[in-house]
Formats: sequence, C-alpha cells, structure tokens
Amino acid sequence: MTTKVLVVDDEALLRTAFTSLIEAEEDLRVVGEAADGKQAVEFAARLSPDVVVMDVRMPGMDGIEATRRITAAGTTGAPRVLILTTFDLDQYVFDALRAGASGFALKSRPVDELLGAIRVVAAGEALLAPSVTRRLIAHFSHRDRRPAEGRADIDLLTEREREVLELVAQGLSNTEISDRLHVGLPTVKTHVSRILSKLGARDRTQLVVIAYESGLVTTI
Repeated sequence: MTTKVLVVDDEALLRTAFTSLIEAEEDLRVVGEAADGKQAVEFAARLSPDVVVMDVRMPGMDGIEATRRITAAGTTGAPRVLILTTFDLDQYVFDALRAGASGFALKSRPVDELLGAIRVVAAGEALLAPSVTRRLIAHFSHRDRRPAEGRADIDLLTEREREVLELVAQGLSNTEISDRLHVGLPTVKTHVSRILSKLGARDRTQLVVIAYESGLVTTI
C-alpha cells in the first residue's frame, strides 16, 4: 500500500529535496507541496494525504496552527502530521503535539530516519522514542497542568487502564508494559486501544500529553 505524503516547508530547496527523497521510495508518494501553513491546510483538505510532513517556523500561518486545523477532524478522517524541526526540544514541538501532531523528526538526522518516521506515523504509531518521551515528560513536569478532574473522560478508564496509561506516559513500549504488568502483549494492545478510544486520542503521543496535562501522572 502506498502512503500519500504532503510536504510542507517555506524553503523551496528543502521541499524539493524532501520530495525527491520520498518519491524514490516505492511505498511512498508525494501528492503535493505547500510553502506555508495556509497552503498546507488547503492542500490537506483537497489532496487527502495520509501523512503531512510539516515544518514549524513559516511566515503567515505557522505549522502549529496548520496542524491544529488539519487534525481537527478528530481521531478518524484526518491526515497524521509529522513535525520537522531543527532543534530536538524546540518549544514549538510541544505546542505542535498538543495541536494533534503524531510525532516529530529532526531535519539534521539521516535520510533513512526521516523516511522511517513517515512510515511509523502512517502506521498509526507515535514517533517518540522512550528517551524523547522522557524528556517530553520532563518538560511537562515543569509546566502548569490542569487538575485531573478537568478531563472527565479520565474517569472512564478502569484502574488497569489508568495503570497502562501511566506506563505509556513514562515512555514504555507495549512489550515493556507487558513485562512490567506480567500480562500478555495482546492484552496490553487491547488496553491501549481502549484508552485511545475512551480519551479520543489519535496515538500514544497524545496519550502522553493527556496524562501529564491532566495531572494523572506528575513524576518522571
């Protein structure tokens, strides 16, 4: 199955380079290029890409607002957004994750990593390695958070689901959660799926954001 990609960057040279790299892959196809956030929103609606590779700092509408508008369709029907950034802990990254981005990749990393990132996001997984997740957690731990009761849907989770959510928020993979809780991997996957559904989250990235901003998890 071919993954349709929309490339968004205000630098024409980078757009061309990214497009060439992506088009060289048999399972990836660029359906459009956008030079700013406004174009990104328009093209995403018209071209229906699976993944939007989104720059953050652009004139006019930036990548954060564009991401918010593109993912506004909710858990289904909207493209997944992969944020490209120059700095791996750029403040904009956190805002973009809140806006609905599924993860981020560094422009400075090897080409294979960028291509792999597109595939991971297209598959519905969050692109946050445990080390990055823990640094994301560190960031949230120093910010004001809404009280847990501020999200009524948290109360929809069972005790076990809360436990699984806490481990997801700590950056553990499904396999690690399985080992930690001494339950089968299919059971963990079922719990994660139910948590995503109950909280209206698109992927694990948003679960991390929800867990820390809600106050459900407060320590690293």
